[in-house]
Amino acid sequence: MARGVFEVIATGGDSALGGDDIDAAFAAWALERGAAKATNPHERRAAAVASRAAKEALSSASQVDFVLALDVAPLALLVERAELEAVAKPFVDRTLAAVRRVLRDARVKASEIDGVVMVGGSTRMPLVQRAVGELFGRPPLVDLDPDEVVALGAAIQAEALSGNAAAADVLLLDVIPLSLGLETMGGLVERIIPRNSPIPTARAQAFTTFQDGQTAMSIHVVQGERDLVSDCRSLARFELRGIPPMVAGAARIRVTFTVDADGLLGVSAREEKSGVEASVSVKPSYGLSDEEVARMLRDSFGAAEADMAERSLREAQVDADRLLAATASALDADGDLLSAEERSGIDAAMADLRGVRARADRGAIDAALKILAAATENFAAERMNRGIRRALTGRRVEDV
Repeated sequence: MARGVFEVIATGGDSALGGDDIDAAFAAWALERGAAKATNPHERRAAAVASRAAKEALSSASQVDFVLALDVAPLALLVERAELEAVAKPFVDRTLAAVRRVLRDARVKASEIDGVVMVGGSTRMPLVQRAVGELFGRPPLVDLDPDEVVALGAAIQAEALSGNAAAADVLLLDVIPLSLGLETMGGLVERIIPRNSPIPTARAQAFTTFQDGQTAMSIHVVQGERDLVSDCRSLARFELRGIPPMVAGAARIRVTFTVDADGLLGVSAREEKSGVEASVSVKPSYGLSDEEVARMLRDSFGAAEADMAERSLREAQVDADRLLAATASALDADGDLLSAEERSGIDAAMADLRGVRARADRGAIDAALKILAAATENFAAERMNRGIRRALTGRRVEDV
């Protein structure tokens, strides 16, 4: 935060965790201690209300009466703050785990944080304030109303986004909660904008065609942290048509991702030589809850090793497909340069590569790629010589 600019460098949390969880657990504890049961929706609702009232009272008192009117007989208990804190501790520990993840994402230590603002009614609990103070090595800031501070901040940000002059001196730089990218060959994800990038932002990357004479490219925009498209969230699809037919790899398609201050994503693809362009706009956060964001992040952490292995295999398979296609095209065009023995050797190397590619063995694919590259080395040199001779035929040395 500096000169009216608030920059978010990391965000995270658990939307399935809150004061209601403590209320429900405390109510269940009280019913068990009093050997009572809430047998219908009315009683269960009354238990939740009584639990919340006792929880709130224990934020300032060391002990309170837990009173619950049940159909069979009323429940009255004297409960102490320590008993509530024992029930609430697992939920507070889950909160601190989310805080540690955000610190790790932000690449800062707890000791480097200058102040912690408490948000939400449950932050009035002494247990929560103590736990946060112990984690950060300093007491949290509690001079703001925890029930109003979020609404006030949202109102200020809405004023700024609306363009009103009154909020012109305040700027919030938010971040992207999940990475944005697109699908590449082999069903792999190429991340363009990594998660926790400040918005507004714009990133661009160059891509090319996979096949000779390719005149169109399908752009599939995805969101998530996994390496495979099938494990990420599909956002949008569009096609870039009108690419001039060229040999594979010659075309240059520049794909640009832009995210504005409202979080709206725009993706455009432009072929540099012809100027043909296509684009799409999408709201990445639409229909995505905080819990879904948290789940996607947890899945990416748990499957990181498997994802790396699968990505490595698929990249090798794509390399194999590319070399096989290029070799087949070269043989169709200039196969007459080869002797029968040379052609037989290349055909055998291609057959071996196809076989190991189907077996999904990364090490074997790499070895077969090297063998095919070595088998076609002289052929590539002969093709280059023929191309040079064709280019120079009928031309004077002075012109060259």
